[in-house]
Amino acid sequence: MKRVQKLLRGRSLVLLAFAIIVALGVLVATAPPAEAIAGPGVCIYYNNAAHAKVVGARGTGCCGEPISWGITSKYVHCEQLLCPQVLCPN
Repeated sequence: MKRVQKLLRGRSLVLLAFAIIVALGVLVATAPPAEAIAGPGVCIYYNNAAHAKVVGARGTGCCGEPISWGITSKYVHCEQLLCPQVLCPN
């Protein structure tokens, strides 16, 4: 009987470990891309890999205002904005 209990306990631990690994995999797979910035930040989109011409921007300003103009492209550079002592309107 004790052998059966040990075997079941071992299988339970393996199933728990498998469930944790699957959950972590789902979390990583659904994470936003590295270019995404939480909080105030902006992504600038360019027309080519040399970043010769800005074609658009997306992001959030220091007071939470949306920044969205132009078009997006695969040539992007994102930065977080520093907002020291910004007074935002209500």
